[in-house]
Amino acid sequence: MRALTWHGKRDVRVDTVPDPRITEPTDIVVRVTSSGICGSDLHLYEVLGPYLDPGDILGHEPMGIVEEVGSEVTAVAPGDRVVIPFNVSCGTCWMCGQGLHSQCETTQVRERGMGAALFGYTKLYGQVPGGQAELLRVPFGNTLPVKVPHGPPDDRFVYLSDVLPTAWQAVAYADIPPGGSVTVLGLGPIGDMAARIALHQGAGRVIGVDLVPERLARARARGVHALNLTEYGKDLGDEIRRLTDGRGTDAVIEAVGMEAHGATGAKAAQQLVGRLPGGLGEKVMGRAGMDSMAAFNTAVDVVRRGGTISLSGVYGGAIDPVPMLTLFDKQIQLRMGQANVRRWVDDILPLLDEGDVLGVDDFATHRLPLEQAPDAYRTFQAKQDGMVKTLLTI
Repeated sequence: MRALTWHGKRDVRVDTVPDPRITEPTDIVVRVTSSGICGSDLHLYEVLGPYLDPGDILGHEPMGIVEEVGSEVTAVAPGDRVVIPFNVSCGTCWMCGQGLHSQCETTQVRERGMGAALFGYTKLYGQVPGGQAELLRVPFGNTLPVKVPHGPPDDRFVYLSDVLPTAWQAVAYADIPPGGSVTVLGLGPIGDMAARIALHQGAGRVIGVDLVPERLARARARGVHALNLTEYGKDLGDEIRRLTDGRGTDAVIEAVGMEAHGATGAKAAQQLVGRLPGGLGEKVMGRAGMDSMAAFNTAVDVVRRGGTISLSGVYGGAIDPVPMLTLFDKQIQLRMGQANVRRWVDDILPLLDEGDVLGVDDFATHRLPLEQAPDAYRTFQAKQDGMVKTLLTI
């Protein structure tokens, strides 16, 4: 089969690799029809190379048609249309029973002290082959795949793999009071969708912050009060407080993460570690890795006293400086973590059945064949061509 594979920093290629096979009686094999490129995929492209090996298959936002099922699979059958959540979760352990599928006790990567395995996402999360490929082996065929109807285009359902549940959890964790206010830092796919969900659920004011004109325009078209970071710079907090009676917003959703603009020292450190040989780079990042904290520090600044920060941007640093004095003094609540995809699917599906209330049908800005994936990664990383969300069609 053809699959997108990692070969080094900013070096991904579409290669011919062996087809996946059923290895457990509860496995299924899915022929992928669409697979998204996620903002967190860019962390693999740019920063997290020490945790990858050449040939690793990327991608964690797939959907497709069931092609083969193991002998103990009864929930789906060949020909069924399914979306695959990015958490590799069993659905039956104690953690999954608590709705914490990202902490699945069956797939926790214990040798590295990490949570549940993820498709297509480094040794830290199990080094499981990903879904930017023609075929994907999926474990837990009775509990993990999300069965969806035939008929509507893939765009209607594919975001159940990551974007929709990640944004939904970001809003849930933000705990925005009815009619309250929220700032969304970063209007990439997750921030954009989180802003839409917050408005749908009744937020009175949603302020979005980004520096890419196309992203700002998309958000404004959905009713978001969008602020260009390059225009406000260090005065951003003052502008948000001006808009909120001098207090700041009730909540902040931080959807940027480790590669935020505005911290040149951390960026240089990330680049240096990313160029170290695999074993050495892994040791350095695991013990002394540092993220850009610019977006997090902005969140602390613009949230009101007694407010909540919901952290959905990915971080990987081991020694990140956190402003504990300010967090404590402002009495800020902080929630974070990988999205528990299966936890939120039942809440989201009715919105997709009712119609396109969240604008998923035209959410993708680009649809490209798998063979053009390397070009898509380059364009997305450079924030060019108005690219916000790309679906690879396979």
